[in-house]
This record gives sequence, C-alpha cells and structure tokens, in this order.
Amino acid sequence: MKNAIVLFSGGLDSSTCLAIAKSLGYRPHALSFRYGQRHEVELEAARRVAEHLGAAAHLILDVPLKTIGGSALTAAIDVPKDRDLASLADEIPVTYVPARNTVFLALALAWAEVVPAQDIFIGVNAMDYSGYPDCRPEFVAAFENMANLAIKEAVEGRLKITIHAPLMHWDKARIIREGLKLGVDYGLTHSCYDPGEGGRACGRCDSCLLRKKGFAQAGVADPTRYKSSE
Repeated sequence: MKNAIVLFSGGLDSSTCLAIAKSLGYRPHALSFRYGQRHEVELEAARRVAEHLGAAAHLILDVPLKTIGGSALTAAIDVPKDRDLASLADEIPVTYVPARNTVFLALALAWAEVVPAQDIFIGVNAMDYSGYPDCRPEFVAAFENMANLAIKEAVEGRLKITIHAPLMHWDKARIIREGLKLGVDYGLTHSCYDPGEGGRACGRCDSCLLRKKGFAQAGVADPTRYKSSE
C-alpha cells in the first residue's frame, strides 16, 4: 500500500477525503492543526474520525496562526451568521484564515518527504464553499507545481508529488452520499465555526448552513447536534 498525507480537520469534507484515500488503496496519514482556532472541538472530532476510519497515523501540529490574526476563526471578530447561501462565493468572508491552506500544505509536504509519501489529499471544494481563494483548482495546481521544485526527494527524482483534491467539483450532497458509501459516520464529524456549550453547532454560520443544505439535498438525516436541539 502507498502512503498518503491527508489534511484533516475532522469535518465533513476532510473525513470524506480520508475515506476516499483509503478506498483507493492508500495508507492515509492524517494531519491536523492546532492553529489558534476558536475551539478544541474540531481536534476532538479529528481524533475520533481518524480512529474510526483507521488512519495509519494521526499527527497534530501547533501552528500559531492566531498570532497573525486577521480572521473570525482566530481573532475577536464576529463569525457571520444567517448569510444567503446563494451569495457565499461573491466575496471572501472574514472566516478566511490568511494563507491557511498554503501553510498547511507546506507542512504536509514536509511530512510527505519524511514518511515518504508522494500523494497529498486535501478536501477543498469549489462548488459548495465560502469563497476562499485557497480552495480553487488554480491554487491546488500551482502548489503541486511548486512542491516538485521545493523538496530534495522530488528534485533528486525519488518522489513526484501529486496533490489530490477529489471533492473539488462535488456539491455537499454528493460528498455526503459518497462518504456514507465508504463508511463515514458524520455524527462523529464537526463543521461549525462557532460552536456552543458541549460542542453543539451553532446552525447559523456558513459552514453549518452548507452542511444542513448538503444533508437535505442528499435526502439523509443530519446527525449534527445543533444548539437548538433538545
């Protein structure tokens, strides 16, 4: 089996991505980050799902993006709520974390060189997404090109890095349906930007709204524990 690095938040997309990598015959090494996000709920979900899906390894790195700030996920900026889903991609919202996927992929590349693994999976999506520039196909292609110029193992011909973004052109409904086929338990995952007590999802941020829409369109019961749930 070939090794692969999977960027892994424990959310809906990255969990599906890890399951896809495993279904393709890879030994997935899950890579998560404590980057100063608002809560530890995300990392608790990542630990649960990595174990549930049988990741070969799960590494959590500390990356102090909170020190830089500039995002509602890492600074004292209100998380937008109740936005119109049809207009999400019209602007880059304040939940965008400056250069986050660039930083995360760079660290995935470093781990890939050591493991070794020449395949890196990232669950970015350009269909149902919040307008982030580092979730676009152009970004993924550019990073892959850079990666093969950046590391010793590639320059000396032992690795050829490929960045896989299998969810890029799938809507949330398809992501959920495919994940269920592969055994993802979405009740273990977490997507909310602004969870409340006990890790309950707010149900109103962009991520929650997209998650709700996905389950509704997939015709599948949403297992998420929202703040309004009894």
